[in-house]
Amino acid sequence: MTIQALLLSSSREGDTPYLQHTLPYIAPLTTGRRNWVFVPYAGISLGYDNYLTRVREGLASLNINISGIHEHSDPRQAIRDADGILVGGGNTFHLLHELYRYDLLHLIREEVAAGKPYIGWSAGSNVAGLSIRTTNDMPIIEPPSFTALGLLPFQLNPHYTDYQAPGHNGETRAQRLLEFTCVDPLTPVVGIQEGSALLREGDSLKLLGDKEGYLFKGEIQKQVIAAGSDLSAMLA
Repeated sequence: MTIQALLLSSSREGDTPYLQHTLPYIAPLTTGRRNWVFVPYAGISLGYDNYLTRVREGLASLNINISGIHEHSDPRQAIRDADGILVGGGNTFHLLHELYRYDLLHLIREEVAAGKPYIGWSAGSNVAGLSIRTTNDMPIIEPPSFTALGLLPFQLNPHYTDYQAPGHNGETRAQRLLEFTCVDPLTPVVGIQEGSALLREGDSLKLLGDKEGYLFKGEIQKQVIAAGSDLSAMLA
């Protein structure tokens, strides 16, 4: 079977309505797949039920059924029974902690490897990489490991931005990723800006959207990835 994974940088682009900019990317993956399960574990302060309602409203035009994994008595069976998996943003550490807590990490990996589509945004995209070591989030809880789903053989940094607030003297995002590559020079990091996404279909990997991405690896600091680039070579 072919791995299908859509990894969105964010749930919004600018001031657009929730998930609106993602619809053209998500729609092709829903063809012939009616029942989807949503994993809201990253949305702590929002509340799982409220988060589920927001996602259902945002994706209403797709005419799919979306249940929350928290509504099922057996989360593992919910993953098995679904036609596709949606994983939302929020706190990456809490998301990964709960995936380990309910023993879902390996199951999701196996289901996606068998052809079940995976769609994530923000934290949901972050956990699709090798680990969550390049998340932007605060470590509010300690998962058993930082090892993530590994749907892509590198690190992700969603919400990538070079913005630095006036008067703010903390490190920029690029400086933080430089720290990672100093510690782990062999593992690439791909930064994706809001409004863009990575789409993996088997051995094909593309950068979607009209914004460039950025590659960080070893001595390569912030190499520009042109919008629309074919990144399939990174899967080798």
